[in-house]
Amino acid sequence: MTDRTFMPTRIAVLTVSDTRTPADDKSGNTLVARIEAAGHSVADRMILPDERDQIADQLRAWCADDAIDVVISTGGTGLTGRDVTVEAHRDVYEKEIDAFGTVFTIVSMNKIGTSAIQSRATGGVAQGTYLFALPGSPGACKDAWDEILVKQLDYRHMPCNFVEIMPRLDEHLRRK
Repeated sequence: MTDRTFMPTRIAVLTVSDTRTPADDKSGNTLVARIEAAGHSVADRMILPDERDQIADQLRAWCADDAIDVVISTGGTGLTGRDVTVEAHRDVYEKEIDAFGTVFTIVSMNKIGTSAIQSRATGGVAQGTYLFALPGSPGACKDAWDEILVKQLDYRHMPCNFVEIMPRLDEHLRRK
């Protein structure tokens, strides 16, 4: 950490599930609690079914919203036929953050061993907004937040972090 001032981000949380409700969304609740404890704000929250087009449309809507800096989804990153969150994210990405999935796998390996191979966690950028797709378990959400996102979404984290380059994420859109 440095003497930089903390800069809170505005984060939307999307739970992807055919069965979850607000009453039993443990992974979404885990993310919300950690986001708020870190000093960030939850700009929006939603639960959607495992439908690729609906997920991608919501991601696009949040990316177009100037009041949202980051979108974190939970659920739908596995290998079954209904797991389409990764594909929906990639439909929206302008750039994929390839190392996010790699680092998440390393973190997961330390917790669940080779079972980490079944996750397809991913991250990317679209319209100046960061997007991250996490597995649907509270443990995976804790690991991704505590080991990766809490640091990268903190302007004080050195040698570099996602927040310091936020103003430049959409610079290609401003060029004429």
